[in-house]
Amino acid sequence: MAEPQIRFEDGAGYERMMGTWSRLAGDIFLDWLAPRPGLRWIDIGCGNGAFTERIVERSAPAEVQGIDPSEAQLAFARTRPAARLAEFQKGDAMALPFPAARFDAATMALVLFFVPDPVKGLAEMARVLAPGGIAAAYAWDILDGGFPLEPIQAGMREMGLKPVLPPSVAASRIEAMRELWRGAGLEAVETREIAVTRTFADFEDFWSTALLGSSIRAMVETRTPDEVAELKRRVNARMPADAAGRITLSARANAVKGRMPR
Repeated sequence: MAEPQIRFEDGAGYERMMGTWSRLAGDIFLDWLAPRPGLRWIDIGCGNGAFTERIVERSAPAEVQGIDPSEAQLAFARTRPAARLAEFQKGDAMALPFPAARFDAATMALVLFFVPDPVKGLAEMARVLAPGGIAAAYAWDILDGGFPLEPIQAGMREMGLKPVLPPSVAASRIEAMRELWRGAGLEAVETREIAVTRTFADFEDFWSTALLGSSIRAMVETRTPDEVAELKRRVNARMPADAAGRITLSARANAVKGRMPR
């Protein structure tokens, strides 16, 4: 059986599944950063632009550049209202297509664990920041149960199935983030947890939305119909529902921020 792979080829599907979660966490993250207006931003691993749009709407930036390796995600990002200001282009987090000291703020929203070499990715983030610039990121605390689709991953583990994880999943731990930021020479490094909740109309609403997620879709595509049905049964049995059948889930991300020395 082929090893399942996480792929980002559906900007609209990502919007329905992870885009909503990203904005919930992203708003808390931006409140924490409290950036002054008029900054030049780079959103590294911008995906379909869900968080980029929050920067444009909430932070009064002078400029926003979104970088992502997926053309499908970028195509969706360019349809957003944020595209009136933000520019989106294909690029690699470990080799950013910009000169040194180009930006005042650099972010990675739900991206750090997808960077094959987080140390190199953070070095690039620092390279393109001007003195005093902000480097910040948030990522689901996957290894400690913070991922929004943890109920499905827990069901998979019960069945002896291995959830599909990002390549650098350990970088999502708050201690790892702190060490990465300090190791890159950033100052005033701070970390925090971000907790969010989301309500679905019923279990079927949750399940159909979850199947739009890259990691869950990658798993389902490689399993038999009977295995998928059993997984769905197990997940349904463990999901909390209110009297109206609504499902409310919690998720938790770790966040980090620091400044370039002046």
